Amino acid sequence: MSVLFPYNAWECWWLAPLAFLLDVLFADPRLPWPHPVTLAGRILYALEKPARRLESRNCGRAAGFVSVLLLAYCAGLVVWLLVALPFGGALLAVYLSWAGLALGCLLRAGAGAADKIENAPLPEARRAVSMLVSRDVSALGRPPLAKTLADTLSENFTDAFLAPYFWLLMAGPVGLWCYKAVSTADSMWGYTTARWRSLGWAGARGDDILAFIPARLSVLVLWLTDRLSCFLRLKRPWQGRWPGFRLVMRQARGLASPNSGLPMASCAWLCAGRMAGPSIYFGVLVDKPWLGPSPDSDRQDWDTERLAALRALLLRAGLVAAALCLAASASIHVCRFIAHLGNG
Repeated sequence: MSVLFPYNAWECWWLAPLAFLLDVLFADPRLPWPHPVTLAGRILYALEKPARRLESRNCGRAAGFVSVLLLAYCAGLVVWLLVALPFGGALLAVYLSWAGLALGCLLRAGAGAADKIENAPLPEARRAVSMLVSRDVSALGRPPLAKTLADTLSENFTDAFLAPYFWLLMAGPVGLWCYKAVSTADSMWGYTTARWRSLGWAGARGDDILAFIPARLSVLVLWLTDRLSCFLRLKRPWQGRWPGFRLVMRQARGLASPNSGLPMASCAWLCAGRMAGPSIYFGVLVDKPWLGPSPDSDRQDWDTERLAALRALLLRAGLVAAALCLAASASIHVCRFIAHLGNG
């Protein structure tokens, strides 16, 4: 396992927590070289032209599958070669693990967009939110913009943090960047429009499969964050209540994606604000169901205070997830050490 996937949690207990700490503290600082996701995007862009030729021969899904598989293979191979270097491999493993997590960047971008919604002219606020979402926000006022921002922050708790963190734990930086390659393909190609429906199918389905377990873990982590905050008598900026796992799962099943509705429904209930609902994507109105409390409940609008509470919830949930994984990984290593002493 350690030969194919070096630095996984079973072999290296400190890497994932360190990467999480660097991500939360520094997000994505400007560096002299391009971000690895940017490089993955450039490769996928180069693959589009030959993939389109195959698509013209009614092989769109096959072309998309081969492109995503090739991208994931190249990403995994390059990362494996880098972290296996005898000198500098450990440092590169830290950087690649840090670069694969994006919770810090998500929260900082969310705070900046929330400030624009509150204080900037409306066109500037729309531009700030449009940088974070794929839906059309050109006609939205401030309250709908705030709701759209809440949607993307909660949805991306899985995509930006929990899924890559899960694969970092399971398979080290190699597994993390294989996942990120598929996720990048989903972000660039995984739309249901006529242009991308066949070519983006593999990336979208691959991301659904790889994020399936992390999305369900996100519900557990968010619930546990709320319970621990109450148990430890910590301040709860969010003012909602947990409705039960069954209701969260039932609401989440109403969305087309098998994963995105899970953290959204959880956050909607805990923050007492509605999410999803009808949205415009590429000029087409998509009639999504509402997630969260019923319309007649109190405090439905996503104002600045509630957006700040959502960011606090997501940050604390990230800390809870990282702490739980650190404790589990450290326990495994302690048990191994004790077993080694006993055998010695």
